[in-house]
Amino acid sequence: MSRKKILLLLKPYDVFPSTRNTTDYQTKLFLRYLDNRRKVHRETIDFCQDILQKKFVEWDSTMRNNLTQPIRNVDLVVTIGGDGTLLQASHFMNNSVPVLGVNSDPTQAEEVEKFSYEFDATRSTGYLTGANVNNFEKVLDDILEEKTAPSELSRMSLSVNNSSLQPIFALNDVLLAHPCPATVSRLSFKIRSDSQAYTPSIHCRSSGLRVSTAAGSTAAMLSSGGFPMSILSRELQYKVREPILPVDITMHGLVKPDEYMDIRWYSEMGEIYIDGSHVRHQIQHGDTIEISSKAPALKVFLRQ
Repeated sequence: MSRKKILLLLKPYDVFPSTRNTTDYQTKLFLRYLDNRRKVHRETIDFCQDILQKKFVEWDSTMRNNLTQPIRNVDLVVTIGGDGTLLQASHFMNNSVPVLGVNSDPTQAEEVEKFSYEFDATRSTGYLTGANVNNFEKVLDDILEEKTAPSELSRMSLSVNNSSLQPIFALNDVLLAHPCPATVSRLSFKIRSDSQAYTPSIHCRSSGLRVSTAAGSTAAMLSSGGFPMSILSRELQYKVREPILPVDITMHGLVKPDEYMDIRWYSEMGEIYIDGSHVRHQIQHGDTIEISSKAPALKVFLRQ
């Protein structure tokens, strides 16, 4: 039997500032807390690597910020961090390689309570991660022994002026907005089906337009008044952000798997933010954007 090949993709663990030049008590307390988070994250990396050393596998590791090329020639990707690390990995993956996310530092209720008067001590929700230090070896064994199968999560395909933004597919959400958050965004959109039938165009002035997958419906979409969807749904959810004179109910709705959302941008400048702020694409007045769920699914080992 050949050895499985595994790529460990790591969230950086040396990015937090030092407390040495700080005299303010609250700032020092917060920085010390961040340093503890760094240590826990590093300990999780070491723990997972120790587990892999004992298994009949070949493995390598790299920092997530070092990814520049599509991930190929591996049997499994293991991300260690939170949802953001798995999202970043997804931008370099097709539907042939599954991914397991390890939440390196889950939120601890007692810490949230302890620091509630000082700062917010919640961490990544780990919604997309399937393991932590407590069950990583068991989950890994089940994967290697093929006792469990990954779920296929829908992603979004995007094109601008009929030019695809591949190989990037959005796993969580897409935000179209002016780069200045205080500036009004002007756009219109309509929904088109495979049969080329269109809904009426919706014209709006707002702070932008967000479109999410089912996996992303519990993130910013939910925070802005959207609703959670079944994580395996292939529908997309859209919502106009802070519309001026929000009189049209169709400013919030769904795009079905056989439909496309056609958007025309009318502001002088704009940005498409894909799965957060790290991946972005500039747009300008008159540009057309097409969004659909017609993208390769991502195979993810979710929590059982």
